[in-house]
Amino acid sequence: MITMSWKTLKDELAKHGYVAADDLAMALHLAVTIGKPLLLEGAAGVGKTQLAKTLAELFDTRLIRLQCYEGLDAASAIYEWNYQRQLLSIRAATASGAPGEDIEDRIFSEKYLLARPLLEAILQDKAPVLLLDEVDRADEEFEAYLLELLSDFQVTIPELGTITARTRPHVILTSNGTRDLSDALRRRCLYSYVDYPDRATELSILAARQPGIEARLCEQIVGVVQALRKEDLEKKPGVAEMLDWAAAIAGLGINDLTDDPVELQATLVCLLKTQADRAAVPIEVQQRLVGKAA
Repeated sequence: MITMSWKTLKDELAKHGYVAADDLAMALHLAVTIGKPLLLEGAAGVGKTQLAKTLAELFDTRLIRLQCYEGLDAASAIYEWNYQRQLLSIRAATASGAPGEDIEDRIFSEKYLLARPLLEAILQDKAPVLLLDEVDRADEEFEAYLLELLSDFQVTIPELGTITARTRPHVILTSNGTRDLSDALRRRCLYSYVDYPDRATELSILAARQPGIEARLCEQIVGVVQALRKEDLEKKPGVAEMLDWAAAIAGLGINDLTDDPVELQATLVCLLKTQADRAAVPIEVQQRLVGKAA
């Protein structure tokens, strides 16, 4: 059992480079304390996945990640049988004259079971962090596979029965809102919406992740990114893109965003991820945004 206050948890996350808002730190604290899954919703790039990674680092435990996608099924997410190994065992047992019942009992044992992320998470001796990333990209039918795990932390395998968690994993689900999730899934989770950070928080994030960048340049970087989010863009840059841009600027040795507009325009590949957005921010717009941030 992890025992620390939500404020201590927030401070510990910050020491590991993750600056969490108060409401997010409280939601995470409650999820850890009472052993409930935590559903995080928000735009792409705001730090939902990174929170799970940082939590695993903080607790010095394993991160088990299931990247969700359309068509994801139980064989990929929970378990499947090692059919080739079962077939070899059947051939060997048949050749030795073993009874059919003995063969069946042998091949449908844990020895022949391939554990996928959901089953693997409940088989750990030390509670891992189980990240169900972008769960909204999976089909609605897949959510039914999750309900038993999220409510009872167990998995039922018809040939073996019910396998209960050795230790209860810390479960974090993320969603970018591409489709609405079922009420049944939401009822089993605590919830927090992760929004784009305010200026002060984003500056703290940048300082924590890129401590070598001077304060004035940090102000410019965050100012431009926050101004870009107010533009009419298809894909607004998230915190992850801001950090990539800051790393690129530092790597190029840029000390002031006003020094070389042409060079700076080329670095916007870190922030603008569609052709339409690139076209929406020509060098004139870039200079206007830099001017406001300078």
